[in-house]
Amino acid sequence: ESKSWDLVRYEYIRRFGYYCTESSEHNAEYNNFFIKSRYPELIERYRIPLDEYPRRCENQIAGWKAAREQYVSGNVTHNRTHEYASYIMDAIMTDKPYKIGGNVLNTGLIDNLPREACVEVPCLVNRAGVQGCYFGSLPPQLAAMNMTNINVQLLTIEAAVTKKREHIYHAAMLDPHTSSELSIDDIVSLCDDLIEAHGSWLPEYH
Repeated sequence: ESKSWDLVRYEYIRRFGYYCTESSEHNAEYNNFFIKSRYPELIERYRIPLDEYPRRCENQIAGWKAAREQYVSGNVTHNRTHEYASYIMDAIMTDKPYKIGGNVLNTGLIDNLPREACVEVPCLVNRAGVQGCYFGSLPPQLAAMNMTNINVQLLTIEAAVTKKREHIYHAAMLDPHTSSELSIDDIVSLCDDLIEAHGSWLPEYH
C-alpha cells in the first residue's frame, strides 16, 4: 500500500526510463504534468499530497522548538549522528578520504548540463576540500528535464546579482508548472504581487 504513494515516480520510470530519487510530491511541483487546473482528477489518480509540505513545516518547527529547549536545559548528548557535517570536517582536518553525494557547481562534471549549474554528484572529501567526481553525460531526456529547472535557477541567480526585476519575470515565465497554467501577463502580475507582499525581505529591484 505504501508504494502507491510513489505513483509520480513510477510514472517517471514508465515514461522516461529512469527512477528519480526526488519525492513524488516534489516531482509533481517541478514539472507541468501532474498538477493541472484543467485535470483535477490527476491529484487523486497519482495520490499527490498537496498538504504534505505545510504539514512537514509544522513538524519541523515543533522539532526546532523541542531541540532548543533541550539545548538550553543542557540535557544534550554528543553522540555522532549519520549527518555528513562532522565526517566532512574530519576528512578535511585529518586528510582521511571520505565519499559523499554532494551538491557542487557542475564545472564539467556532467557534460550536458551548464558548468554554472548546481549538480548532485559523488564527491571525495579530503584536505583539499570537497571535490566533485566526473560523471559524464546524462541520457538526453534526463538532461532536458533537468534544464527546465536549471534555467529557472540560473535566472533567479541573475535577478539576485543584478537586482533586475525583469529576470524575476523571466525565471517565473520559464518555470514549467507556472507557464503551463498562466499567461505571460498573469505571471508578471503574480510576480509583482509576490514582490510587494514580501518586499521587506527583498532588496530593491529595478
